[in-house]
Amino acid sequence: MLKLSEQEILAHIEAGECFECEVLDGSFNLKIEAYTPVICASVHSGHRFRTALIGNCALSEEERFYEEDPFTDQLIQSMPITLMARDSRYEYDLNRPIANCIYNKAWGKTVWATKLPNRERHESLRKHQQFYRILDALITAIEKQFGAALIFDVHSYNHMRRDDETPTFNIGTEQIDLDRWLPAVDLALRGLTNLELPNMPVSARENAVFFGRGYMISHVNSRFQNTLVLPLEVKKVFMDELTGEIYPLVMQALSEQFKQCLVDVSTFFSRRFTTKKRAKKTDMLAEKIDPAIIKIDRALYQLAKNLETLFYINPLNIAAERKQFFKTNGNYLPQFRYRQLDIDPYQFREQLYHLPVNTIRDPSIQSLYRDVINGLSEKIGLLVKAGQPEFLYESLKYYGEPSQSDVKNAQFFLHASSYTEPQIETVSTQGLLNMMRDAAKQWNMSCKVEANTKLVAKAMVSNSRKAVMIAKDLNVSLTEAKALVHHELGVHMATTLNAQTQRLKVFSIGLPGSTLTQEGLAILNEYRSGNMTLERLQGLALRVLAVREMLTRNDFRHTYSYLVEEHLLSQDEAFNLAVRVHRGGGFTKDYLYLNGVSKAFELSKQRDIKNLYVGKTGFDYLPVINEMVERQLVKAPAYYPSHLNAQIVNSPVLDYLMGCIHSNSRPSIRSKATIQRVAA
Repeated sequence: MLKLSEQEILAHIEAGECFECEVLDGSFNLKIEAYTPVICASVHSGHRFRTALIGNCALSEEERFYEEDPFTDQLIQSMPITLMARDSRYEYDLNRPIANCIYNKAWGKTVWATKLPNRERHESLRKHQQFYRILDALITAIEKQFGAALIFDVHSYNHMRRDDETPTFNIGTEQIDLDRWLPAVDLALRGLTNLELPNMPVSARENAVFFGRGYMISHVNSRFQNTLVLPLEVKKVFMDELTGEIYPLVMQALSEQFKQCLVDVSTFFSRRFTTKKRAKKTDMLAEKIDPAIIKIDRALYQLAKNLETLFYINPLNIAAERKQFFKTNGNYLPQFRYRQLDIDPYQFREQLYHLPVNTIRDPSIQSLYRDVINGLSEKIGLLVKAGQPEFLYESLKYYGEPSQSDVKNAQFFLHASSYTEPQIETVSTQGLLNMMRDAAKQWNMSCKVEANTKLVAKAMVSNSRKAVMIAKDLNVSLTEAKALVHHELGVHMATTLNAQTQRLKVFSIGLPGSTLTQEGLAILNEYRSGNMTLERLQGLALRVLAVREMLTRNDFRHTYSYLVEEHLLSQDEAFNLAVRVHRGGGFTKDYLYLNGVSKAFELSKQRDIKNLYVGKTGFDYLPVINEMVERQLVKAPAYYPSHLNAQIVNSPVLDYLMGCIHSNSRPSIRSKATIQRVAA
């Protein structure tokens, strides 16, 4: 990090330059990633105490730490303009006027065992004055550019020593002109109230425990007419206030939602009170990518770039086992063989969890990378157990199992009667290869299309090779062939190619839930391109029931017999589907196709889903992906289905059937939250 003098900092601000630095004396850090109408300050986040003062101080390090506001800098670090104190408030308190910014007593305790020498006192006062000169210059520049400024003055407070009920968040408004700024204050209170923290209620109140009588707001109010300071106290629910130990899960949830609240209030403030009337939420955040994200992303990609599940899960000896199975009239339990895993799972996990994700400033992006790392750890656990009895447990952990809603959806489709005549025209492997190549050329996709003798599925995409692979000896209807083109090329290859253009390779690795999302989008594309049939939906439904039977009996022979006898599949069809759900030792993935399309169909009716095509994404991450695209951290997708612009008209019967799918949306469990206004 740059170390700059006060004069250099002031010169950068006057020139309107973006920079990040530590002031030469180390008393605070200043970051300007983009000029917005908003400053975030944590004036009590510091713990540094000059060596020359330690001998004079009557308090231990632990006693000083208890009254400081640790981790408040983490709550604001994702915002573009931040001022973070590094010196302890026990040296000088930036939230007190210069005349009494050096404590004699604090919270009933004598601070100094011996009188401070004048030179040390003057040094502390100099740093106090320096901070406010730089703050004044920053506000001046922002007011000049935007007409008004907003300062989030963020603190934390100890609550265990109090007997009364205390709020999670407190905004002190005693020095705020509520006739003018009330809408922004109320929005902040409402936003804070809606935060959800693990295992605790959340409340936001005005003037409940603190009234906003600090020096920062007094200083700014006396010098600037168009700047709102919001003194915001956060109860130390994110840490053990006695020991100083942080609660990581609470802090993660708090940081992510606190950021969103700051952005919401900032956007409203900009539209209502500044000259930037058409501000978007992403205008309140920087477009410059955090170097920590790039560093972690590259390291993660090097670890996980070749970790393709199906490469290790697809059996090597399907043809031989098929022959033996039918030779015994289905009275044989296939003994599948799999590729050896060429990755040390312990070392892989160790390297994953050594990645310093906590250095990523933006809590939403940090959370995304944490989830990806956890998902990769679970995936390696799955691959390690391929061909072993424990594989089924790992599959359940990674993919889950069909819910009651999934089974009902499947049974609904299987009870539907066919409403179209069977198609006579069929397409062979070579015919489908030609169709894929023609479509790839038409859509300007640079990829391979080739036949493969070892596929369990009719077709699949190899992400690492940028290849669409078609099964040998294929014979499908023309509609099914078109559906495969839109499924494999229109979604799987599209997202592969889009991911390869991204600076962040996490979208090539795949976000948690990417299998569900990819298959859901792919089947939705079959439907909206006009190539969905009832038979296709019934095939997906059979996969759900096949997974259920596999989980119930865990016997390949039973699953095969069930499909032949109960659902009248041909012997080859039943064998292929039984292989799909029993490979590895019990592979539950296949229920996700129907589940995924139900989610994709429902989500597409509610919002624009185009940005799900930027790579191997997940439904749950669409909000953060949208934000990253708007901030230009991620490129908008170059390849995406044409139905996003204009949907092809389908059969009314098919539209009805698709509309009857029930999504497995989980209800939101919200914390009990309250908002109160208390008269000053």
